[in-house]
Amino acid sequence: MKDKILDALKISKYFHDPATVKVIKEISFSVMKGEFVSIIGKSGCGKSTLLYILSTMDTSYEGELFLDGQSMKNRIESDLAKVRNEKIGFVFQFHYLLNEFSVLKNVMLPGLKLAKFTDKEVEQRAYDKLKILGIQSEALKYPNQLSGGEKQRVAIARSLINDPLIIMGDEPTGNLDKKNSEVVFHIFQELAQEFNQSLLIVTHDNEFAQKTNRIIEMEDGRIIRM
Repeated sequence: MKDKILDALKISKYFHDPATVKVIKEISFSVMKGEFVSIIGKSGCGKSTLLYILSTMDTSYEGELFLDGQSMKNRIESDLAKVRNEKIGFVFQFHYLLNEFSVLKNVMLPGLKLAKFTDKEVEQRAYDKLKILGIQSEALKYPNQLSGGEKQRVAIARSLINDPLIIMGDEPTGNLDKKNSEVVFHIFQELAQEFNQSLLIVTHDNEFAQKTNRIIEMEDGRIIRM
């Protein structure tokens, strides 16, 4: 676990409408290779805002962000879009699967966009990811034929298709019952332990967070405990 995957150095952010308010306050921490880290805190403490910055989707902040040892500051949007597609896997509270495509095609989409492999290779990789998640038998179904837990597993498979450096999750179990939340947790745990996958997950679920390698607790835009 010696490789540093993500490094945040004194990240701050202001909202300017209507008055100027500092919503993220000098946040610094790192995520190492294979580490499973959770960010917790009450609603409105800045967790999702911080994740938006760390995922390079929000570029108006102070401080430095390094992914894979490279600074993300002052990059053009097309560069950042490539970083997001290649190096970051996203899992959200809602799965955002496209109902007009099969499960297999949904998983393939970020791989086809990256265009690093042939379509046939991307298809094989998608099958492999579905297999890791135990849902390869659902590959030719459509999202509306799946349960909520299965949809979230497909979303996780999709996040893995380009072998990202880090998976970032924003409340990935927020829409699931207890049983499916536990399934998703164990998938993440297995990815960290067996595949050395780094994970940074924002969650309201303290039970989920307690089982991760490290908890970062936020309050009022600051880290209060780590």
